[in-house]
Amino acid sequence: MQSTKARKITIQVPAGLLRKAQEATGTGITPTIRQGLELVAAGRAYEKLRRLRGKVAFSVDWRRLREDSR
Repeated sequence: MQSTKARKITIQVPAGLLRKAQEATGTGITPTIRQGLELVAAGRAYEKLRRLRGKVAFSVDWRRLREDSR
């Protein structure tokens, strides 16, 4: 869930880390920081999903799925 209310913050980050992150995103400081925060949040969600591995049973007939795609 993405909030529409923004907060202005002041952070201190190593200059080299920020430069590398900006090079990786190809964007400015604010979009780079936002993308990093989104990745942290997504990482938590993925971890919760990984913990469910083997605990949720699915009954999918792959032959029937193939028929649906024709």
